[in-house]
Amino acid sequence: MATVKLRDIRKSFGATEVIKGVDIDIADGEFVVFVGPSGCGKSTLLRMIAGLEDITSGTLEIDGVRVNDLEPSKRGIAMVFQSYAIFPHMTVRENVAFGLTINKAPKAEKEAAVANAARILQMEHLLDRRPSELSGGQRQRVAIGRAIVRDPKVFLFDEPLSNLDAALRMDMRMEIGKLHQDLGASMIYVTHDQVEAMTLADKIVVLKDGKVMQAGAPMDLYHNPANLFVAGFLGAPSMNFIPVTVSVVTDDTITISSSSLDPIAVPRKGRSFAVGQSATLGVRPQYLRPVAADAGMLHGTVQLTERLGSETVVDVRLADGSKIIAALPQDMMLEPGRNVSFDFAVDQVHAFPDE
Repeated sequence: MATVKLRDIRKSFGATEVIKGVDIDIADGEFVVFVGPSGCGKSTLLRMIAGLEDITSGTLEIDGVRVNDLEPSKRGIAMVFQSYAIFPHMTVRENVAFGLTINKAPKAEKEAAVANAARILQMEHLLDRRPSELSGGQRQRVAIGRAIVRDPKVFLFDEPLSNLDAALRMDMRMEIGKLHQDLGASMIYVTHDQVEAMTLADKIVVLKDGKVMQAGAPMDLYHNPANLFVAGFLGAPSMNFIPVTVSVVTDDTITISSSSLDPIAVPRKGRSFAVGQSATLGVRPQYLRPVAADAGMLHGTVQLTERLGSETVVDVRLADGSKIIAALPQDMMLEPGRNVSFDFAVDQVHAFPDE
């Protein structure tokens, strides 16, 4: 286990800067997830920590030691890739032991390490099989087992579940979460899947265009997003964004309205606004409640209803032509073409000033 510190980390490919001054602290034993859209720099950042990409500038420390120029094999890390990267001609036992084999570890030490990894991952019965005899999830277990036997200070995962189907992803996600509990190791995990981020992480780092948009505990980011990007990225279905105009500003609240939204005072939450300014109101689909037409604050027409079993998702077109999504209790049904009104609790919404 180890701490990891990134200070003003930057990465350029020629004249193009792709990582733009990243500062992150990872505590001993913490599970940190880098999340963001394709091209945001999350995998590049992970590869820089692993030593597979050079750091253009800044400082990277692992367990208090500056490792910018240290070889990957000497950093005390082990990495699990998106592709399983296991050898088809070797058995599971040989694949898991490969790192120890090339380091000429004693036979007894190697056998004990493989047995321990197999026990942790519940794959003792697979040790004599070859990769062609394994499922995708079992192959990924082999790759994780190969990382475990190295007894690293830090585990690095680069989208390890993206090649699996939905059911296997859920199973493996639970196994990785249990692995973290069992080992208590520091783990850094890259994904574009917000469900993986929300369920696995002690801390989420949201990246966009090579910059950290926000970092913190999953539910802190969900309930208190720092900006529109984070608000829209976390949560399924995504947060609704409604264009509004600010009419009143006080120390604690602003009054906003639009052609689809009745005037309402909402918390400022530390953000700066001016009277007459355009802003965006964010409200999560789960927080919208259908009410009588004369009681609601949002007004529109149902376009489509999707019944998903656990909830009903309703696509609503507002009076100004914009669209919102409402996630309603499972037995509620709103027919397409019906005029509807919605209410919400003002402490659950977010107003963002337009830049």
